[in-house]
This record gives sequence, structure tokens and C-alpha cells, in this order.
Amino acid sequence: MNSIKNVPARVLSRRPGHSLEAEREQFDKTQAISISKAINNQEAPVKEKHARRIILGTHHEKGAFTFWSYAIGLPLPSSSILSWKFCHVLHKVLRDGHPNVLHDCQRYRSNIREIGDLWGHLHDRYGQLVSVYTKLLLTKISFHLKHPQFPAGLEVADEVLEKAAGTDVNNIFQLTVEMFDYMDCELKLSESVFRQLNTAIAVSQMSSGQCRLAPLIQVIQDCSHLYHYTVKLMFKLHSCLPADTLQGHRDRFHEQFHSLRNFFRRASDMLYFKRLIQIPRLPEGPPNFLRASALAEHIKPVVVIPEEAPEDEEPENLIEIGTAPPAGEPVVVADLFDQTFGPPNGSLKDDRDLQIENLKREVELLRAELEKIKLEAQRYISQLKGQVNSLEAELEEQRKQKQKALVDNEQLRHELAQLRALQLEGSRIQGLREEAERKASATEARYSRLKEKHSELINTHAELLRKNADTAKQLTVTQQSQEEVARVKEQLAFQMEQVKRESEMKLEEQSDQMEKLKRELEAKTGELARAQEALSRTEQSGSELSSRLDTLSAEKDALSGALRQREAELLAAQSLVREREAALGQEQLRGSQERGELQGRLAEKESQEQGLRKRLLDEQFAVLCAAAAEAEGTLQDAVSKLDDPLHLRCTSSPDYLVSRAQAALDSVSALEKGHTQYLASPADAASLVAALTRFSHLAADTIVNGGATSHLAPTDPADRLLDACRECGARALELLGQLQDRQALPRAQPSLVRSPLQGILQLGQELKPKSLDVRQEELGAMVDKEMAATSAAIEDAVRRIEDMMNQARHASSGVKLEVNERILNSCTELMKAIRLLVMTSTSLQKEIVESGRGAATQQEFYAKNSRWTEGLISASKAVGWGATQLVESADKVVLHKGKYEELIVCSHEIAASTAQLVAASKVKANKHSPHLSRLQECSRTVNERAANVVASTKSGQEQIEDRDTMDFSGMSLIKLKKQEMETQVRVLELEKTLEAERMRLGELRKQHYVLAGVMGTPSEEETNRPCTVPRSGATKKPPLAQKPTVAPRQDHQLDKKDGVYSAQLLNY
Repeated sequence: MNSIKNVPARVLSRRPGHSLEAEREQFDKTQAISISKAINNQEAPVKEKHARRIILGTHHEKGAFTFWSYAIGLPLPSSSILSWKFCHVLHKVLRDGHPNVLHDCQRYRSNIREIGDLWGHLHDRYGQLVSVYTKLLLTKISFHLKHPQFPAGLEVADEVLEKAAGTDVNNIFQLTVEMFDYMDCELKLSESVFRQLNTAIAVSQMSSGQCRLAPLIQVIQDCSHLYHYTVKLMFKLHSCLPADTLQGHRDRFHEQFHSLRNFFRRASDMLYFKRLIQIPRLPEGPPNFLRASALAEHIKPVVVIPEEAPEDEEPENLIEIGTAPPAGEPVVVADLFDQTFGPPNGSLKDDRDLQIENLKREVELLRAELEKIKLEAQRYISQLKGQVNSLEAELEEQRKQKQKALVDNEQLRHELAQLRALQLEGSRIQGLREEAERKASATEARYSRLKEKHSELINTHAELLRKNADTAKQLTVTQQSQEEVARVKEQLAFQMEQVKRESEMKLEEQSDQMEKLKRELEAKTGELARAQEALSRTEQSGSELSSRLDTLSAEKDALSGALRQREAELLAAQSLVREREAALGQEQLRGSQERGELQGRLAEKESQEQGLRKRLLDEQFAVLCAAAAEAEGTLQDAVSKLDDPLHLRCTSSPDYLVSRAQAALDSVSALEKGHTQYLASPADAASLVAALTRFSHLAADTIVNGGATSHLAPTDPADRLLDACRECGARALELLGQLQDRQALPRAQPSLVRSPLQGILQLGQELKPKSLDVRQEELGAMVDKEMAATSAAIEDAVRRIEDMMNQARHASSGVKLEVNERILNSCTELMKAIRLLVMTSTSLQKEIVESGRGAATQQEFYAKNSRWTEGLISASKAVGWGATQLVESADKVVLHKGKYEELIVCSHEIAASTAQLVAASKVKANKHSPHLSRLQECSRTVNERAANVVASTKSGQEQIEDRDTMDFSGMSLIKLKKQEMETQVRVLELEKTLEAERMRLGELRKQHYVLAGVMGTPSEEETNRPCTVPRSGATKKPPLAQKPTVAPRQDHQLDKKDGVYSAQLLNY
């Protein structure tokens, strides 16, 4: 530490002194140091002194420009702890900084949002807290910019709250909702912090826990004000609106109340908060807003921040100098033992060396204590300067009051002259006299306050003298040990005397000022006495004024007695403080002894831990060796069975061999991973042992099944398979031998076993028998059968529609008969178009079979193109089923037992099924075939007929369904608003139900495609054969015609609301 008594003149000339540039440079340097110390990567809470300096800096420059200029350069994306402490400091700056800080932070909203979004997407514990904290800060900035009546500290009077809310119920309603959102952000942050911490009391005493808990102090301060304001606004809303309208507000308030009460209760139980903040207790239940008188029972929660003891701050040098001492001062670094006897020859030290080292340490401690005393003296001097400034301000106020009193006296004289002429205004003179009495009492009260402050200055001076005496005693004790320490003590005493003289000079100046104030007060008292004498000569009521002055003097004597009593109490408190300091010294000595004992125990524990770790490594290697030996026995047994004559009767299928070989290959990957983990952490061999056990059994099973499979294989593949099994066994046994040797264990390569296992897998796949087609006759007959069944189903549908039309003509009349006839006619036209399309498709299929089968039979052609045949069968079934469903839906609609939507869906399904049939037929057809042209024309006709069915159904539905007109007459604004909200709720419920049903429809279609075989792999014939029609053409649905009055829409214009979906090739 640098201490300077005499500063050279050339240094003083180079000092920036009072220039603005130097002050600005010093301010920037101080702010940069405070920001770097407050926002760092250490998992510890932000120190209050650093945050206080940053806040004072915002008041100094009336904004946060300097803070943000350094904050944007911090590497916030690289550390979540750094971002968390940045949010904490920003919260404190917003609350306690200059009002212009809010507008400066508005310019950096995007930076705050980006930090929150970045850490919100990462799985980091502090990162999740940072994401929540940034949302709170953004909400806080937006709220206070929108409502400038509320400062960032949220502390306003109830009159300001009433003025901000106004008389418009809509403004009150909106302000309440915004405060609810504000409170939700605060409570979400507290819940996130408590969720990451164990609620035990000990957690709050750890630095990691305190780092997370520190920002909750500002959250508690914000929540207490927000709770009080929401209670006020809720009572005001209930006085303007009915209770049913505010049910949602009450439910939200009750939820926040219970969360806030639980938050305050948990925070009160933690030791960390008990010494930093006094948390209020909320009532057991929320306020009853339905009873207006309950507002009088509401008590505003008050958060109290206790006064903190001043922290030891690092003193700052007045000038920048090196660490070397001045030239004129002796260097206290030489050792007396070295100066007298020379340097020691060995590493052993005698008692004198130890004593000298202890004395040096004590000197350093005394220097530190002296620096603390200097800092305290400077702090007291600054406080005294502040008190002097306040006294000067009060003196100026006294002078103003004196001038005002003189003016008032002149007015009184003028009024007394008028009273002598006009005695009717006696009451007015009495009022002026009472005003003069009040001013006299105010002057006496100011004199009493000045005397109290003078007493405080005397007490402060006495305390400084006592501290100087204590320091002198400590230096006297140290002087007996060594002369060098004595010289240091003299230097320190000289500095203390200098500080003492400066303090005495300050006190003398203050005493002079106090005497000057007393003289001015006496002069003013004389002037007041003369004014009182003049008033007593003019009026007979002067005796009352003198009696009141006697009373004031008695009160003055009483206050002097109380002041002496307080001085006695202060002396008692100072003696108690000295006793506490002595007890603290004893505790520090005892703590040092206990620390030595704990260090010894720690060393012993470390040695025990090293022994246990070595034992654990030996045990883990022993377990690994045992597992490797067991696996080696298993593999040797499997290899021996390859040459065992009794094993010749055992057989196995190539499919099973392939499955075993694949499982063994997968276990090799696990074995490599376990080997890598064991090399990285030899204390944990569990993963390697588990992987080794599984690998040994699977490899042995593969070797045994490989030998069994070779018994049924041809000679050449059998020999190659046996060689691969023996190679696999040899490499596996070699690997197990390396795993049992501690020296060869790091060089072991489990990947060498993969090559023979892959050879076994390849040989097993080569030995698998090729699949045979046993459905040649079956497929050919099924195609003709399904096409015939589809034609029969369509004929039956046409007959049933004609029967339904006849029944509808007898059973209904009027509009219903017109609607039913239109729907049934459109269904009949659709069935006829489908029948023509099926017939054309049948002709096209016969043409395809005749042109493509060559010398093969029709059944062989269908069997060769099995996937295409299955597509035809699937499409035929879908068309027949769709026709049947359409007839049943039309029957239900005509009998008024079904829904029109069922008929619309069936029409769409028929269009999709016919598109599937057309696509399946077009796959192998010649593009110049006349049957193909007629089939495409029939497909377009079917689409148009299906669109006509949909249009007829929708128009008939609109004609039959009655739409009620809403009557809004006689409805008030509130009732309309209520019904509007209920309708919005119903719309949201229906939208949610619609979304759920759409998701369910998608899952049903997905499962339908899986069951139908859409997810299957294509055959080799289809894979190799080039397709003449693009694949998208088989999956798109042809365009459907709409109502006659509306232009037809294209494919890209059809959406899910019309119930139109792309067709797929399905296999039934």
C-alpha cells in the first residue's frame, strides 16, 4: 500500500486537479472497475459497494450511458453466470438509478432480448434463469415507459395511483391487467430460483445459493408495491363494475396472492434474507372485494432494508506512483537477523527468526488497521462536511426567515398604526401576534436542532480521539519487540497526529461557525425581543406572550436534560462496543486455532482418500479381469464346439445366424465405448464389464450358430463360414487376453473383432433362401373378382338410389322434396360416371395385360407385377366401398337421420378412390392408348359429378336449415360486452376442438396407410423399371367442379376445409 506524506511539486503540477477532462477520466475508470468487479464469472452475489458505485455514477452523469458503453462489451453469450449478474445489476440500476436510466435502457431492449432468447434455447441452469429475468426486465421497462407516473422503484403515494388510474373504467381495467402481468413476471422469477435450490437453510449460506437468491431482494420490493396497488385497483373496479364481470380478475388475483404469500414465507425462513431485508407477512386470506368495507382492513405491506455496516473499501491512491518507497524513507524490508549474523546456512529457523516474522506480520496488520482508521477518519470528515453544508443551508434559511420577519414587523407596525385609528380590527391584530409567536417558537426549535448537531460533532470528535488512543497503545506494545517496529510506529503516530490535527482544525472551524450562528441567533432573538416589547407597548396582551416564552424556556431545559441523558446512553453504547471488539479479537484467535486443526484433519482425510482411490482402482481392475476370464471361458467353449463331433447334429437357419451376428456387431460398439470410458476413468469399470459380458455371450452364440448353419450349407460356403467363426473366436480371445494385462490394456483394439463378424454376417445373408411366389393363380383371379365386385356394387347403388327417389316423392313435398330430388339425381349421375370409369379401366387393364405378358399367361403377368396388381385390387375395393357408403349416407339424409357432411365426405372419398384407380391403371398403360384417353375423360367426369353432389348437398342444407336473427334491442353496453366475451370463449373452445379432431384425423390416416401397406418397400421389378407417369400424378386428386354459380378451383386451391385430400395407393 502506498502512503504519501509529501507530494513533489512536479507531481502536483502534473495532476489533472480540477480539470473536467481528468474528472471524466477518473469517473470512467471508477465505473469500469466497479462494473468489472460487480459483473464477473464468480458464482457469488454482487457486492453492494460495487453496485452502489454504479448507481451513484448514473446520478452523477444523469443517465446510464457509461454503464451501457461498458456493458455491451461484456462476453454475455459465453457465460450464463455473467449474464445472470448483469441482469441483477441492471435491475438495481433501474430501481435506484437516475430517472433517465429508463430511457437509456429502452435503446438496448434488443440486446436484452437477444441474451434471453440465447440462454432460453440452451439447457443451462443459470441460462433458464437468465431467460426468465430478461423477460421481467423488458416488462419492467415497458410498464414504466408507458406509465411515467410510476418510478422504477414503484413507490408512489395513493394520490398518484388515483391520478394515474383516472375515472375511466377502461383505463382502470387495463392498468390492473398490466400490473397482473408485471406481478406474474416477478413471481415466475422467484419460482424458477426456488425450483433450482434446495430449500434447506444451509443452501442460503453457500455462495452458489446466494448468487441465485440475491436478485430476489429487488423482487420482494417490487412485489410488495404491486400487491398494494392491485388491491386498491380491484376495490375501485368492484365499485364501478358488477361482480360477475370481474370474476376472472378475482381468480387471477387469488392465484397471485397465494403464490406471493408462499414466496414471502419461504424467503422469511432463509437466514440469507433475515440480515438483509425485513419481509412483510401477508394476511391468511385474500381481501374480500365483494365487500367495500374490507378496504379499511387492508394493511399496506412495508419492506424494510436495515442499515448496513460500511464495507471495507479499497483505498484509492491520490497519485499513481510505483511500489518503491520514497528515497528519504528507510526501507523496512531488511531482516535484523540477516543484518547482524548474515543469511542462514540451512533451512531451519530458530525462535528469533519466527519472532521476527511474527512481528513483521503484526506490523502489516497494524498498517492495515491504520489504513482502516484513515478511511474512517476520511469518512467522518466527509460526513462533517455534509453537516456543515446542511448547517450553512439552514443558516441561509434563517437569514431569509430574518428578512421575512423584518418585513413582517414593518407590516405589523403599519397595521398597529391603523389599529390605533380603527379599533374595530382588533381580531386581526390578535392573529398577527399569534403568527409572530409561531415564528418565535420555530426559531427556538431551529436553535435546538443546531445545538443537537453540535453535540453530535463533539461526540464524533471524542470517538476519533479514543480510536487514536487505542492505536497508540497497540503501537507502544509493538515498540518493545524491535526498534524497526518502533520507527514504523513513530511514522504511523506522526500520520495519526496529522490526522488528529486536521480533525481538530475542522472541529475548530465548525466551532467558529457554531459561535457565529449563535451570535446571529442572539441578534435575531434581540430583534424579536424588541418587536415583542413594541407589541407589548401597543397592546395589553404582552403578558401572555411572556408566559408562553417562559413555557418554551422550560421545554428547552427539558430538551437539554434529555440531550444529556442521550449523551450518557451514547457513552454506555461506546463502552459496549469496546467490549464487543475485545470479544471479537478472542473469537478471531480461537478461529485461527480451529483453522489449524481443520487443516491437519483435511490433510489426513486427503491421505485416506488417496489410499481408498488406489484400493478402488485395484478392485475395479480385479472385477474386469474376472469378467474377462469368464468371457474367455465362454468363447473357448464356443470355439471348441466347432470341432466337436456331437455338434454335427445341431443345425441353424441363416436368418437366425444373421440376427445373432448383427447383435454381436452392435455389442462391439458398446465394447469400444466402455473401453474408452474405462481408460478415461479407471475408477468405473461397470460399463466395460457389462459390455464385455454381453459381447462374449453374443459372440459365442454367433460362433455356435455359425457352425450349426454350416452343417446344412454347401461345402465351399460351409468351409468359409467355419473359417470366419474360428477367426472371430481367435481375435476375441486375443482381445480378452489384452484386457487382463494392465500393461496391454491401453493398446487393446476391440474394433479388430468387427471384421470377422461382418464376414459371418455376409455369409449368412448369402445362405438365406430366395423367396418363392406362391400367389400366381391367386393374384390373377383376385383382380377379376375385385373388378366384378366393384361393378356389382355400383349397379346395386344405382338401383338403391332409384328406390330412394321413389320413396322420397311419396314421403315428402315442397322444399324438402326438391332438395332430396336434387341430391339423389346428382348421386345417380355420379354412380353412372363411376360405372363408366370402371368399365373403361377394365378394358385398359386387359389391353395392358395383352400387350405386356408376351408368351406368359395372364396369372404369370399379374404375379410378376405383384405390386401393381395389389394397387389395382386396393383401388377397386376402395371404389366399391365408397359407392356403398355414398348410398347409405344419401338414404340417411333423405330420411332425416343423417348429416349432410357425411354425404360430402363420401363424395370426396369416391373422387379420391376413382383417382387411385385411374392412377393404378395409368402406370403401365401406353400414353397413346385410346382406352387411356377415355379413362382420363371419365375421371374428369367423375370429379365433376362429385362436385355436383357436394354443391347440391350444400345448397340443400342452406335451404332447409333456418338461421335465427339476433335481436340486440334492449341490450346495454355491459351486457353486449359480456355476450361478446362468452361468444369469444365459445369460438376458442370450438377452434380447440377442431384442431384436436384434425390431429386425430391425421393420426387415423397415418395408421390407415401403415395398415394398407403404403410404408412397404417397392419390389425389385418396380424399382428397376422406369415409370412412364410421374409419381406426383398418382397422388394428386383431379380438380372438382363446384357450384354452377362459382368458378371451379384448381388443385392448389383445394384445402382441408373442403374435405379433399390427395389419393394414395392402398393395399388391402
